[in-house]
Amino acid sequence: MQIFEAPPPGGGPSLALHGGAGGRLTELTSAARAAYERGLLAAYRAGWQVLAEGGSALDAVCASVEVLEDDPLFNAGRGAALTATGQAELDASVMTGSGRAGAVAASKYAKNPVRLARAVMEHTEHVLIVDPDPEFLAQYGLEAVGRDYFITEQRRQQLDRVLDGRATAARHGTVGAAARDAAGHVAAATSTGGMTGQADGRVGDSPIIGAGVYARDTVVGISSTGHGEAFIRGVVAYDIAARIRYAGADLTTAVRETFAQELARYGSTGGVVAVGGDGSVVVAHNSPAMFSARGTGPEPELTT
Repeated sequence: MQIFEAPPPGGGPSLALHGGAGGRLTELTSAARAAYERGLLAAYRAGWQVLAEGGSALDAVCASVEVLEDDPLFNAGRGAALTATGQAELDASVMTGSGRAGAVAASKYAKNPVRLARAVMEHTEHVLIVDPDPEFLAQYGLEAVGRDYFITEQRRQQLDRVLDGRATAARHGTVGAAARDAAGHVAAATSTGGMTGQADGRVGDSPIIGAGVYARDTVVGISSTGHGEAFIRGVVAYDIAARIRYAGADLTTAVRETFAQELARYGSTGGVVAVGGDGSVVVAHNSPAMFSARGTGPEPELTT
């Protein structure tokens, strides 16, 4: 298990984001790795700009995730993994430290699912909406696109390799962010295209509050990535928060113990980005690698 930490920033904001956890991408050329790093840096800077201008943690995490959804390198939004029938079904969630939450599963038309999840939170009485139609998006002024928008040639080829047995289904493609703003509030957001070759209608942990995302002021904001079924069974994001809130664990210890008890013992892998109520940052994964950016200032630490 690898853990990266940043201490509390003395009352200032903090931000951490991930672009998915999984196998080590040794096949990446230096140019390809640089492209992923540019994507992570752009997402971090979008979120940090919000925080630096005194904006909310919620606005920051949504800004970061939206950049990653628009980047076809990452498995969220455009460039999402494809189902066994070659379609994109997208999941996303947001949660604030005050306890508000919204999520969408099997989204097919929203250009930015994280915006749709936020709309569910802010404009409906619900938490989770499944397969909303374009008319639902129009009610809240959200941009709708055709289903082909999400499909890239790279993902078509990846699906072909999975279906003909030349590769195993990618389990760890998800993006997300967690932040603490200058007012001390935390928030988190997660977005994904799921697993390559998954059954139509399959939903992983990303839109499940307490599994793929969780936030509580003075405690922590968390976004998860990994083997979604294991994160759901272990209620991983909430389990980390509960160790802090009820057992008094520090953030690093809480993450380490949850991974040991809810993931590693079952042979499941993944990662989290977490920002504590004090602004401390932890990025952790037990997979071979995880794309991430983290920091308490305008220039982040990157891991690819």
